[in-house]
Amino acid sequence: TNGRSSVCVNCDSCSVVSGWGGAGSASDGKLTLTTGFGGNLEENIGEIALEELIEMVDRMFVEYGADPKFYEPGSDVTSATIRKAASVGLKILPARIRHIGTDASRKVLNNMYEDLKQQCDIRMNTTVEDLVIENGRAVGVRLADGAVLRAGHVIVAPGREGAPWLDTLVTKLNIPIASMPVDIGIRVEVPDSICEDLTKHFYEVKCLYNTPTFDDRCRTFCMNPSGFVVHEYNKAHDLVTVNGHSLKTVKSKNTNFAILVTKNFTQPFTDPIGYATHIAKLANMLAGGGILLQRLGDLRDGRRSTWSRIERGMIIPTAKAEPGDLSLVLPHRYLTDIVEFLDALNAIMPGVNQNDTLLYGVEIKLYSLRLKLGEGLRVPVIDGLHMAGDGAGVSRGIIQAAASGVVAARAILGEPLVTARE
Repeated sequence: TNGRSSVCVNCDSCSVVSGWGGAGSASDGKLTLTTGFGGNLEENIGEIALEELIEMVDRMFVEYGADPKFYEPGSDVTSATIRKAASVGLKILPARIRHIGTDASRKVLNNMYEDLKQQCDIRMNTTVEDLVIENGRAVGVRLADGAVLRAGHVIVAPGREGAPWLDTLVTKLNIPIASMPVDIGIRVEVPDSICEDLTKHFYEVKCLYNTPTFDDRCRTFCMNPSGFVVHEYNKAHDLVTVNGHSLKTVKSKNTNFAILVTKNFTQPFTDPIGYATHIAKLANMLAGGGILLQRLGDLRDGRRSTWSRIERGMIIPTAKAEPGDLSLVLPHRYLTDIVEFLDALNAIMPGVNQNDTLLYGVEIKLYSLRLKLGEGLRVPVIDGLHMAGDGAGVSRGIIQAAASGVVAARAILGEPLVTARE
């Protein structure tokens, strides 16, 4: 709102989960160059093929303007950090990371757009209502205005904001489901000094943790050194959630990262997205339409935060948020997981679990149902139909989303998955 309003008015500039490039055009632009996380594509094509596709996709980003520099910790630093983490039950996933930055990401994706529009038709602001299925084969799509676009093959890649639309389609077409994951959590903000021993080597530290009380799987996500906590407006669900990014040119004095708790629901429950959005809307309700902010010390003491206690602390918030009580929003199980994870993280980030640590809520990742897909990401029950990207439950990040599009395209063209030019 650039200071013109004290409350979130859900303007288009904050709608960072759709548009050209999907969430990528307004995200932190962090390319994680490893097979270990960022999606499930390895299960479909194998680790070796995925490694080669990641290298190919990464080269394309650099060709279109991404910073050629990447972060990769040395073996001595990695080994020491892994040993220290293991002593408290943390698993570190070391990775090469290329950080583009939110500001530079827009330039990279604009370069891609300028190139692609010379080679194919791009229709923006066009709503696809349904697939056209004839004799068990996908032959096109039906638009909201009734027009039908016919094609020999259809790739469905609706992005995270389009996941609810795809879930409806999956039910209608009886497409088999593999699992129903959802990630719910908070964003942590601390002074740079608490994380800098790690971020100067890793840039982003990926940690996994099985919590002692409930044995839930938690992970860190999207770490942003000298970054900013931001609002993320989801038009499809009319809710505001939390995210974070960092810029190439403007820096804060804080580091932020998400702690996410992953749950895989089972039958008869079939609406993990509805579950996550319900929790997010509770936070919006209590925050007057925005996001909640709470000191970790206040959460432990069972009281809502106030501006006076936040201002007495050592951290200046980088996002507009309403002081409140996250225990009125997140289930007890999730809060227990988050606090236990922060206590464990203190072994590799001393001070991260101190009272002044800021917690923003809530952060959710709306992945689609994970579908049972065949070779080339084909839908087994409908000929000519392929799935790709985060919205189709195939990936959980920019690199594997891009790679999944390559997998589907090469399957349609009848090309080998990995070619000599890789």
